[in-house]
Amino acid sequence: MPNLNGKTLVVSVLLLLALVACDNVPTPKPRGYFKIRFPERKYKKFDMPDYPYTFEYPEYANIVKDTSFFGEAPENPYWINVDFPSLNGKIYMSYKIIGGKNTFSKLVDDAFKMTYKHTYKASYIDENAIHTNNNVMGTFYEVGGNAASSKQFFATDSTRHFLRGALYFDATPNADSLAPVSKFLEEDMWHLVETLQWR
Repeated sequence: MPNLNGKTLVVSVLLLLALVACDNVPTPKPRGYFKIRFPERKYKKFDMPDYPYTFEYPEYANIVKDTSFFGEAPENPYWINVDFPSLNGKIYMSYKIIGGKNTFSKLVDDAFKMTYKHTYKASYIDENAIHTNNNVMGTFYEVGGNAASSKQFFATDSTRHFLRGALYFDATPNADSLAPVSKFLEEDMWHLVETLQWR
């Protein structure tokens, strides 16, 4: 049996370790997000007495009366939120009557300014015209990037009614993780707008 000295033993062990290590090349795992199971789409009508508008909204949402606007009472009792508790989102809807200090051009300008406040976080803002057979016109905004509100709209008849909606999530804005839910709720927002009717 040959006599192995210390140097040969160390080299042999290192070669053995190198051969064994080659089989286990570490592979980085891509960042992932939880899979979200979306509810089945079914709609019901929001048709409260004395409200100046009606629309259809999903059965998996709740209508909640909005009682506070930045710590103060809304200017009329027709402000509501469409709450999606299972998806951690909410559409804040504010209603204004056109007239007096609320001129049509001022309300449109205010809606535009509120949407474009997100430009410092937005990678883009797409505007889509709204025009339905129910005398509803306006603009639907899709705000890309890590903006606080990725979907917004205003709807009006240009003479009396003005309704603004903005989708927010109870989460830190992250366009990648919120994208599937935001896209899902975009369809519900369009359905709300397309079924909106004035009284």
